[in-house]
Amino acid sequence: MALNMIRKFPLLGQFGIQRYPLVGPVCSTRLLSTCSKGQSVCVACRCTSAGGCTRRQGCQKLQSDCGTRSLTTIVKEPIYVASSSVGLHRDSGPRFRLTQLHLPTAAEEEAFQQRLGSCSSSRQVFALLRSVEILSDTMAAAALNRVADLEQEGDSLKNPAVLEKDTIRALCFQLEQDSGRLTDAGLVSALLACTRLFLDPWSTLMVRLVSESQERLDRGQMSIGQLCTLGQAMLAIEGPDCVMLEQVMEQMQKQEPAQWSLADLIAAYRLLQGGISEDGKYQDLLNAMHTHAVTVTSSMDPPAVSGVLGALMTLNQTHAMPLVINLCKQAVRHVPHFTDEELTVVLGALMHFGHSDHYFVQAMERYVPTIAFTSHPETVTKVAQFFARRSILSPTVFDAVAESFVYRADDYSTSQVTRQIMALGKLGYLPPNAGEVFRKVETILRTRFSHFQPRTLLNLLHSCTLVERFPVNFVSKVFSSYFLQQLQEQDTGMDRIVLAQLTQLYLTLKLECPSYQGPKLLPKYRVKSFLMSGPSLETPVDTHLYNSVKNGLVDLLGARSYFGSKVLTPYCYTLDVEIKLDEDGYVLPASHIDEVYKRIALCIDGQRRFTTNTRQLLGKEAIKQRHLRLLGYEVVQIPYYEFEKLQDKTSVVEYLHQKIFPLTYRLSW
Repeated sequence: MALNMIRKFPLLGQFGIQRYPLVGPVCSTRLLSTCSKGQSVCVACRCTSAGGCTRRQGCQKLQSDCGTRSLTTIVKEPIYVASSSVGLHRDSGPRFRLTQLHLPTAAEEEAFQQRLGSCSSSRQVFALLRSVEILSDTMAAAALNRVADLEQEGDSLKNPAVLEKDTIRALCFQLEQDSGRLTDAGLVSALLACTRLFLDPWSTLMVRLVSESQERLDRGQMSIGQLCTLGQAMLAIEGPDCVMLEQVMEQMQKQEPAQWSLADLIAAYRLLQGGISEDGKYQDLLNAMHTHAVTVTSSMDPPAVSGVLGALMTLNQTHAMPLVINLCKQAVRHVPHFTDEELTVVLGALMHFGHSDHYFVQAMERYVPTIAFTSHPETVTKVAQFFARRSILSPTVFDAVAESFVYRADDYSTSQVTRQIMALGKLGYLPPNAGEVFRKVETILRTRFSHFQPRTLLNLLHSCTLVERFPVNFVSKVFSSYFLQQLQEQDTGMDRIVLAQLTQLYLTLKLECPSYQGPKLLPKYRVKSFLMSGPSLETPVDTHLYNSVKNGLVDLLGARSYFGSKVLTPYCYTLDVEIKLDEDGYVLPASHIDEVYKRIALCIDGQRRFTTNTRQLLGKEAIKQRHLRLLGYEVVQIPYYEFEKLQDKTSVVEYLHQKIFPLTYRLSW
């Protein structure tokens, strides 16, 4: 069968081998073993000549320093019969054997898996292998998977020389020789491990494992977990169009998800997450899995919660909200126990589905201050993003993030720096150490300016202005023709939100930095309105609240003609209501253009213009009102939490009069 190069599987390395091993792409690395001094054995071509491999395509020789070490089976006791366990001879070199008798007990296997999970380097894994006398084939495969966990870095190994180690070569050689004797679980797990170690799919080892897996698959006796492991391996080798993978899915669909174990259910999510469920394929199976998952959510541990949420996000299962809600509730219990990678996935998924739970937020508020200085930078960044995306202003969280930013930002990527500042800008929040935070931002801009992608830089500078921080020296560079050209050439190009940010940035400099003498933003890069469909620099007025205020204004002013609605100003901002006054303080008709002495801008602020848990305006609303005042408008804020308390027409009219004309006496019409 024709084998293609491995396709990258999403979210690699998020779980240990005891938790759903993942896959990765294959590169052409072949294993060599030695059978006697001076002779090398290529696992791919079985060449034993001193000259090496004579295959047409050749092989990569891995030089051995083990001298006379042998990879042949050494029988220590005559009662051992070749079957499905690997035994290690405890002499100077690693020597493996397959045995049927004296298999490790369940307790021994569990202890081995625990020790394996605690290994922090490949050397420790090899030492562990040498310390045990008997390994089952599943233990051997788990060891290979653990090496992959520790050595994988993107699409390659951090240290390819790890494949030259005697232990790896001996283990792979024995798996090749006795592939037919392996258990189903050991076979598919070993195949998956080989893909994660980027072994050549045309090597003898890989071909034998795949061939044997096909035979076992044809028998139709594999469990769901084994089918999922085999599916991940074949997905890595041949991609989503693999015929063998389709056979795996056919067998999985014949079984009822309601009867699956929790481990099988999570393995199935992992497999489908790999890209084989595109365009709604296998959606019926997914729906049945969702139904079952809802019933077992309370039994899920941290990696399971993170894994399922990650799969739902990747598969964009927006209709599975009952499951998302249940998983969020379960996540509350696990917040202190998530790894950085797991918490990052959980937060990303909750943002994707637009869901947050009050108890989850409280758990995060307790947890974040304890890990802000030690967690992975991406995890800290994702925390800030989550709270900002959900418009939740938590001083506890953001103060901790800000404190860690001052000390750790030099190690952050430009994207992480920008996303953390964007969170502050979105919520319009300045932490107590704001001075230190923005001095650090300026230092990063000064020392790493050329490292920023154009769109990232624009987002950072724009976010600074939302909280009244103006890095003028750097903003001026944004208006240069060179930068604007770079911005146009970036993947996203000059979409409307980019043009709106540029326009508001320029307006900010003109209004709030009067000493600015740098380049101007050319008119062709300016927008006429900040209010637009989709992402926008203004929040549309709440229709219900607007209608209530409008009716009250008609009663107050005597006619609808005395105020304008949704008025677009020459400065790109849209006024919810505009009232014009002459020099004597009399209200003019909205259509009146001449002799306008004062303009009153009513900001009818519904809930969406505030953070969800406080009465603080979002950054984009705060800058709008700040700019309107600088432009000469008298800004009158009508917040929802005040207006909703009014019980009748009289109280509404009285309220509006006090807000708009606080110094005048109102006559009854």
